[in-house]
This record gives sequence, C-alpha cells and structure tokens, in this order.
Amino acid sequence: MQASVNDGSPLSALELDAWRGMLAVHTAVVGRLDADLRARHGLSVTSYEALMLLGDAPRGRLRVSELSAATLLSVSGMSRMVDRLAREGLVVKEACEDDGRGAEVVLTASGRTRLRAARASHLAGVRREFLSRFREAALGAGSSPLRTPPTLLTSSCSRAHPSCLSALA
Repeated sequence: MQASVNDGSPLSALELDAWRGMLAVHTAVVGRLDADLRARHGLSVTSYEALMLLGDAPRGRLRVSELSAATLLSVSGMSRMVDRLAREGLVVKEACEDDGRGAEVVLTASGRTRLRAARASHLAGVRREFLSRFREAALGAGSSPLRTPPTLLTSSCSRAHPSCLSALA
C-alpha cells in the first residue's frame, strides 16, 4: 500500500507501526554509536559528524550554516558545538576566503588525527550495529536497507518489537 506523498490523512496501523519501528531502530542504533564514540574518542555522534563533514569537504572548510544544513542541528546549536570543538583544539574559525565578512570552520591537525581514529571506530560500529543485520543481497545494487526493515533487528523478527530492540541495547 502506498499513499500519495501529499496525502494528509492519518497513517494506517501498518504505516504507523513501520514509522514507529524506524524511529525506534534509529534511536537504538544511534544511541549505541554515540556511546561508543564517547567512550573511545570523547566525541558525540554529532561532533563526529561535523568533523567528518569538514574532513570530507572539497576545500576542507565549511561555514557553520553549511554544517548545520547537513545535520539536525540549528545554526545556533552548530555554532555552540563548533565553539566546543574549537576549545578542544579540533577546529578553528578562519575568515572566509570568498567573503571576508564570514567565517569558515577548518579542521586542525589534531582534529584530523581524532577524526581518523574515530572514523575507524565509527565505521566498525556502523557495520556491527546496522549493516551486519542485513543479508549481502539486500545491500546490493538496486536495493536499499531502508526498503527491507524486517531483517534489521534479527533474522527472525519481522517488526520492530520492544523485545527485538533490546537486542540492540
């Protein structure tokens, strides 16, 4: 069953169950990844994400608004996080090369080192907490893990039950 994208009607029980299941899985997986990054590298998932975006940026620098647009943080929330990362010596703010009025965030050498170490741990966690729950064929061409949620939690579970989610806790 597929509703129109613009259909404002209430979700069916099946649709609501799928949506709530996705939210529960997201919360569980991101919570595990966050705890692991904090324990191993002293970084939240959101801080890691900002460092990753900077490390992957073509010029190695982004405005706070660009970082915000690529994450779930508001511009002010991202600005506060960038200030914390700057206090830790992981980033610096520099005058914008294209516009002297603005500032861009740039990774420091220490930030690149921390990112490199955290990336290895994070990717191992993504494989352990998320990707390992899919069959190889589900990850193949023309298929998306998000189109095959039943295999996400356990190979025998077809829905996001609380008892199945405890396996991720």
